[in-house]
Amino acid sequence: MSLYNNVVKLLDERCGHDKEVIIALATISEQVNALGNSTPSVRMVCSYYEDGVFYVSTDATSNKMKQISKNNAVSIGGLDWFCCEGYAESLGWVKEKRNANIRAKFHQVFDWFADVGDEDNQDSIILRITPTKGTVIEHGEKGGPRKYEVDFVNQTVS
Repeated sequence: MSLYNNVVKLLDERCGHDKEVIIALATISEQVNALGNSTPSVRMVCSYYEDGVFYVSTDATSNKMKQISKNNAVSIGGLDWFCCEGYAESLGWVKEKRNANIRAKFHQVFDWFADVGDEDNQDSIILRITPTKGTVIEHGEKGGPRKYEVDFVNQTVS
């Protein structure tokens, strides 16, 4: 198995397998600092990870979605020792027929979703976050932690 596949497997072991994963999601704010530069905006979100992608239940009118609609570049980080850059996109209303499988996963993974997912509201949407590059840290028993720089697009690790 290649080093890339081993790192992807490590990320899947930590974040996959139908479990809720809390991640920090950073977007580019519409606010600017004193120098006129855009600033990051970060918040904690509940997600689930499957096939290299993170899924989040959110509201289409939220600040994060307004920010993503203007610039879909995002960064994420998790307590499971990873951080990634990538892009985010709305998959639309959670009850759209094409979202049936993800909606079912939301019910399975998020014990709170049935109560607060607001599924009948068409602003209740699915946000898909696709990592493009990042860092994954493995805590090896021998030799201490190993830090892997991962390019998910070209499937390489350095």
